[in-house]
Amino acid sequence: MSKWEMVKLGDIFKITSGGTPLKSKPEYYENGIIPWVRTGDLKEKYILKVEGVITEEGLKNSSAKIFPINTVLVAMYGATIGACSILAIKASTNQACAAFFPNDKVDSSYLYYFLNSKRNDFIKMGVGGAQPNISAAILKAVELPLPPLETQKQIAKTLETASELLSMRKQQLAELDGLIKSVFYDMFGDPVTNEKGWIQKFLYELLDEIKYGTSTPPIFSDYGYCFIRATNIKFGRIIEEDMKSISENEAKKISKCKLKAGDIIIVRSGVNTGDTCVIDGKFIGQYAGYDLILTLNSKLLNPIYFNELINTKFLELVVKPLTRRAAQPHLNAEQTKNLSIILPPLTLQTQFASIVTKIEEQKALVKKVIDETQYLLDSLMSQYFD
Repeated sequence: MSKWEMVKLGDIFKITSGGTPLKSKPEYYENGIIPWVRTGDLKEKYILKVEGVITEEGLKNSSAKIFPINTVLVAMYGATIGACSILAIKASTNQACAAFFPNDKVDSSYLYYFLNSKRNDFIKMGVGGAQPNISAAILKAVELPLPPLETQKQIAKTLETASELLSMRKQQLAELDGLIKSVFYDMFGDPVTNEKGWIQKFLYELLDEIKYGTSTPPIFSDYGYCFIRATNIKFGRIIEEDMKSISENEAKKISKCKLKAGDIIIVRSGVNTGDTCVIDGKFIGQYAGYDLILTLNSKLLNPIYFNELINTKFLELVVKPLTRRAAQPHLNAEQTKNLSIILPPLTLQTQFASIVTKIEEQKALVKKVIDETQYLLDSLMSQYFD
């Protein structure tokens, strides 16, 4: 795309930021009607409404200012650094949002996708201080390819189509997750109140074994066996992103952590304490650490049923309260063994597990399409902007 002129953002845009009225002045916030955008609001492409508001007095007595519709906002620091949205309403912002005023040379949607394509670069630029941080000066120095306005609009339209397709597929995936929970509640009712009157058993009555994984971090390798860590377990599933590997020699040192089909891993420490997953497929014969590893009595308890049970409201209402510690959340084997759970007939558990397996197969297909669509979107943005 070298035929397009490259321009610095600071040469073509008025770029500024907002401000925060004094929190000690309730009159700056109470009964306010001016939308006040914070970086946490930069989630979707367009901002249509926000919870934060300030008053006219708050606006006048701070560096906050009103930005027009089609202003493009970028988060300059914090956990959301590089996040981007377009104002679909007139609004003010705090000082953490960089604001690109609209002009007649650059299509706002084109700029939005360009800035999104640079988010990883912004994150890298922001590393170093107490929190990730990029300045307006850094943004002003970024170079933008500047095709004719009509070409910009066509590029934005193409990227919008790919982006909408990606969002649709992600929504489909979320609906499949919701379907699993819906089927669970339909078949078994509320697992906390036991509204259907199932027999209840302590977990220790349903276990063949419960053991701790290694508490000593292994030496990771570029290849070998998968090593499942707490960060790889979320919402009842194994997340393969950032999966580590261990060598044959390291695996021998932690042989007790070798995983069998149907094993349940429960995160026992950290922010996601209580999260679980069930071992099947490619993770049979692999390893896990820092967690509790449960082998269920398969004649009494189906692992897929148990995994989904834990990931209902049972997690928040029963498991999480057990994990509270002064320093950080923690769950031990004794607490886990004494969990009281509903125990429907095994045939019904197995019927539910079969439904979950079929839904998971559909999810795998959707995930594949999501990956392909994300690759397409990334490739298009690279083609247009790199």
